[in-house]
Amino acid sequence: MLVYHYKTTLTLTLLFFIQHNISFSTLMASSSSSSYIALALFLSLFFFSANATAKFDDLFQPYWAADHFSFDGDAVNMKLDNFSGAGFLSKSKYMFGKVNIQIKLVEGDSAGTVTAFYMSSDGPKHHEFDFEFLGNTTGEPYLVQTNVYVNGVGNREQRLNLWFDPTKDFHTYSILWNQRQVVFLVDETPIRVHTNLEHKGIPFPKDQAMGVYSSIWNADDWATQGGRVKTDWTHAPFVASYRAFEIDGCECPVTTAVSDNVKRCANAGGWWDQPVMSELNMHQSHQLIWVRANHMIYDYCSDTARFPSVPLECEHHRH
Repeated sequence: MLVYHYKTTLTLTLLFFIQHNISFSTLMASSSSSSYIALALFLSLFFFSANATAKFDDLFQPYWAADHFSFDGDAVNMKLDNFSGAGFLSKSKYMFGKVNIQIKLVEGDSAGTVTAFYMSSDGPKHHEFDFEFLGNTTGEPYLVQTNVYVNGVGNREQRLNLWFDPTKDFHTYSILWNQRQVVFLVDETPIRVHTNLEHKGIPFPKDQAMGVYSSIWNADDWATQGGRVKTDWTHAPFVASYRAFEIDGCECPVTTAVSDNVKRCANAGGWWDQPVMSELNMHQSHQLIWVRANHMIYDYCSDTARFPSVPLECEHHRH
């Protein structure tokens, strides 16, 4: 089921034009019916994309501390105080596709706090894709930690600082998942790729439906400078704000058997499994190289103290 994400289709249409050397002026000048159809498709997708996001209640619901939520127009605010954190989850689960959420992180002194946006399945052998935003003292940069769990095993952390202040405005954080790769993106810039290396004997998450979650909580035992800086509760409540909720994926009804959902979603022929989505394009690859060179501060693949033997996937990943 395709849900509230026309922007991706617009992007694929543009990539089609580029790959087939079709310019907008060519469309306008051509009298062929196929050119008129392509132009109509482009324009309809352009106008749809301006209003494609969903309201919070369409896709999500609180699962923790509903009294710590407030609503301001299209924005949802979720707070942490010295009584409780808070969290929400998607009403459905999905296999493959893309999730976008715009987030404005906690302003000011956010040391000790963690705001998370992630996808996860259930059970001890679960899969999980994490964004964790680690708070800091006023004036110090937020750190973004990503992690990938496969069959219940994580320990694949990467950390980076951002090239903007994520507390001053909303920015888009995305997870793209298909049968070839998992891509973490910030404002459509890829910051991490986890590639399917099953041909090397490395498991890849493609057999469990996942929910979409976000939460804010106190983690001052580890979140800021290794736990040396504690949460200053005089600055509470700590508030993260959300808007522009988009999920475009293969929806997995709870009434359908797991094996049937897996089979259906693996063969759905969705946009996420088109060849153009199987790897980063050249521009995206250059963006990822730039992020890693200028903003990455920790990569588990390089941590010989934790991993005296290089993890197998690190030997084969190109990024």
